[in-house]
Amino acid sequence: MNGGDEVVAASGRSLRPPLEWKFSQVFGERAAGEEIQEVCDDHHGLRNVFAVDIISAIEFDKTGDHLATGDRGGRVVLFERTDTKDVGGSRRDLERIDHTVSRHPEFRYKTEFQSHEPEFDYLKSLEIEEKINKIRWCQTANSALFLLSTNDKTIKFWKVQEKKIKKISEMNVDPSKAVSNGTVASSSSSNSHRTCLANGGSPERSYDSLSNDFSFPPGGIPSLRLPVVTSHETSLVARCRRVYAHAHDYHINSISNNSDGETFISADDLRINLWNLEISNQSFNIVDVKPANMEDLTEVITSAEFHPTHCNLLAYSSSKGCIRLIDLRQSALLDSHAKIFEEPEQPGSKSFFTEIIASISDIKFGRDGRYILSRDYMTLKLWDINMDSGPVATFQVHEYLRPKLCDLYENDSIFDKFECCLSGDGLRVATGSYSNLFRVFGCVPGSTEATTLEASKNPMRKPVPTPSRPSRSLSSITRVVRRGAESPSVDANGNSIDSTTKLLHLAWHPSENSIACAAANSLYMYYA
Repeated sequence: MNGGDEVVAASGRSLRPPLEWKFSQVFGERAAGEEIQEVCDDHHGLRNVFAVDIISAIEFDKTGDHLATGDRGGRVVLFERTDTKDVGGSRRDLERIDHTVSRHPEFRYKTEFQSHEPEFDYLKSLEIEEKINKIRWCQTANSALFLLSTNDKTIKFWKVQEKKIKKISEMNVDPSKAVSNGTVASSSSSNSHRTCLANGGSPERSYDSLSNDFSFPPGGIPSLRLPVVTSHETSLVARCRRVYAHAHDYHINSISNNSDGETFISADDLRINLWNLEISNQSFNIVDVKPANMEDLTEVITSAEFHPTHCNLLAYSSSKGCIRLIDLRQSALLDSHAKIFEEPEQPGSKSFFTEIIASISDIKFGRDGRYILSRDYMTLKLWDINMDSGPVATFQVHEYLRPKLCDLYENDSIFDKFECCLSGDGLRVATGSYSNLFRVFGCVPGSTEATTLEASKNPMRKPVPTPSRPSRSLSSITRVVRRGAESPSVDANGNSIDSTTKLLHLAWHPSENSIACAAANSLYMYYA
């Protein structure tokens, strides 16, 4: 971006103009007129896609050269970057290219494998879905890719590597003759061997009879050559290195790698466990919020993430809308937190839906670990880990849905878990919404960037205005919610809102302005 295009804010930091997002690629989009099986009713009315093909997890690796997606069918699909491979020079040389020249990022399908299968817990009479909940990339080694994937109960550690296909060549026998003669000789030899053993003969005697089936070619064999093993082609092979199972009584909602490269955490509704990548039969419980009496349960863990650079720090969010930062050096079982981040409750603003929409569905650390981004049902919040008095910024994602909370509660959409992500430079944040929309906000102090995009080949949409509204009393809010249920859902632009098409999963490239997002079974990619 040229310096002349920048505006300097009162804080002294330059304000960049809003990014212009462009469509890059789409994978898995249904062709026009293609007939596809319908989804059953428990998927909130989704139609024209296979239920097992719906994408449930997206993750870039640290370099941004690989992208992984998981789906409801338990499959993991890998994509690799292609537009940087044919360009001369190292990655550092590519980063020196003038940023005013926008390079069109291109990914291609690399491979896929079946990560999880449906299971049944006979002790609890519980069916365990194969759906992939989270994917996390691990450190690469010897050109092999490593990643963790999890469903509700079981975590698996995968290694994906190119294997050379070995072929035997330089045989004495002509291949064309070997097919016609060798096959018959082989079958007759094996049959004579079985007949001899069945008649009570000895193995030695049977092998003597094999010599009668072999005859030298006319003129004899001038020289005996040993077969040579050659490898020409390569194929990608995914191998499960370890399975981390039987450690969670409740559904796993998060996994996160530690910066030490040796350990990772897994979190369910009530507990967080610490694992070593090399040890699959043992884990350590480091957080346990389960009360002695389950009737006293007031909150559950919704997301957990390691600090990107400090291996002793991790954060987890709860259904009460707070984030706790804990230090592994404090004690073995971390009953107390080092810091807690929560927004002070506004007086007179409580309603039936207040606690439901305050539940945090996802948290992400910024690249430098200074900031934490959290997503609740209505807003994105940016927190400074050095300031626990409140968020440094709050972004309204779909404020126009507030009058429709009653409808959203009745069709269970109010419990949808939207993910969030930060750009690699920390200047912007993004999250999804309904009608396959997602929003990008500038988080530099003084920035007014708020872009609404649609997961389609024409992503640019008019920004949704979020006008300030006067505060209402509890009774008036209740009246608005009840009255709003009588009219169809529309956004601030007059577009109808489809709560059955939701964009829950998205990821930001670690070093470029590129976003990958999932709309049902399609993976859309955009760049700016």
